[in-house]
Amino acid sequence: MRWISALSRLIGALMLIPALYAATAQAQDAKPFSNEQLDQMTAQVALYPDSLLSQLFMATTYPDEFAEAAKWSKAHPDAKGDDAVKLVENEPWDASVASLVAFPEVLITLGEKPDWVRNMGDAFLAQPEDVMNSVQRLRAQAQKAGNLKSNEQVKVSVEAAPAPAQTTTVVQQAAPPQVIVIQPAQPSVVYVPAYNPMVVYGPWMYPSYPPYYYPPPPGYWFSRTIATGIAWGVGIGISNALWGGFDWGRHDVDINVNRYNNINVNKRIDVNSSRTTWNHNPEHRKTAYRGGDATRKNLDNKYQAGNREQFRGKDASRDASRDASRERAAQAMQDRGAADKSGARDRAQGADRSGARDKAPSADRSAARDKAQSADRDAARQRAEAASRDNALKGAGSPQAKAQADRGSASKAAAQRSEGGGRAAKAPGGGGDRGAKAPSGGGGNRPAAGGGGGGRPSGGGGRPSGGGDGGGRPGAGRKG
Repeated sequence: MRWISALSRLIGALMLIPALYAATAQAQDAKPFSNEQLDQMTAQVALYPDSLLSQLFMATTYPDEFAEAAKWSKAHPDAKGDDAVKLVENEPWDASVASLVAFPEVLITLGEKPDWVRNMGDAFLAQPEDVMNSVQRLRAQAQKAGNLKSNEQVKVSVEAAPAPAQTTTVVQQAAPPQVIVIQPAQPSVVYVPAYNPMVVYGPWMYPSYPPYYYPPPPGYWFSRTIATGIAWGVGIGISNALWGGFDWGRHDVDINVNRYNNINVNKRIDVNSSRTTWNHNPEHRKTAYRGGDATRKNLDNKYQAGNREQFRGKDASRDASRDASRERAAQAMQDRGAADKSGARDRAQGADRSGARDKAPSADRSAARDKAQSADRDAARQRAEAASRDNALKGAGSPQAKAQADRGSASKAAAQRSEGGGRAAKAPGGGGDRGAKAPSGGGGNRPAAGGGGGGRPSGGGGRPSGGGDGGGRPGAGRKG
């Protein structure tokens, strides 16, 4: 039984070997293309006008449909331009693939090299930044060699390279400092260049990776021999077949929605926007991806996320208005909050400054007022005290004051004498009771009074000429 168990384990291990080899090969296939490999691949097409080149790169990501479209062009050699694209509108191809039937020379020439198509598409999916940088490097080499400049067929312009956007893919080399743009000299007429990459770019930079060169196949009306430089094919009238373009700063391709929808009536993009970003659709590809199922899953997730974004953007005018309103409201709130904070800070600072400023004069005024009031109170008190003293001593040395003092002393002495006379009237041998009221005892206070005289003049005993207890009327005698 042991040998059976060991045999089973050995068989299991042998069965795992192909899977390990496949995983290793897949991991190796997932390695990024080097700059040398990318330049080798893009050399064949780097001098195409931007719009045509962008749609070619999109179409190479669907190698199966690319091959089918190439067969269709071979079967319809006279079909070109917008008319050819309208003839294939019912084909289940991606719109980028269908657009290339407008340029049969390009589609048939490259369709003869399926490996190039597949590798070019995988490179563009995995390394769009590196592919676009490769195009710019080669254009700069052709310009330096004197083989790329504006003419009757194309307009060549040089622009400052835009700032690169943040991306998740690995960029092997920094973007060129400038961007060379190639556009048709006449927007409605497109000329496709044909050239030998070993000549047009000058001395080739990588001898170990010579550029691919695919001359047009013989037997077609557009076939020709290219010795040196660039040869231009027949101009192809275009209205809507070219709807793509490069965003060199973000390293992706854009779609002109109006042109796209005008010619792809069965594959319309349902967005209310003039431009949108291209998004690869894995449903149009049967060939395995470089990197296997993991790459397919990642690309499918990206495509679904793009669809959700597109669905949310269907009513773009309303959404844009709402987003703009939200942005304005948020900005207003932010500005108002900043203004409130600034105003509160300014008011607080102003209040502090004003309070400090107000407190200082107020404190000064209050202190001055208190000092003044205190001084007034002190002065008033001093005046009152002085007035009291003055009133108390006023007239003390005057004649009137002396006379009053003398009268007071006389009154006091008279009172004392009166008190002594009353006591004397009650003594034995004294005068009567009424005489006791006289100011002094013994005699009255009238002149010529005799005895214990009464209160009338010439009264001996209270009456004139009468003795004893004199009366009060003159010349009348009463009982003494």
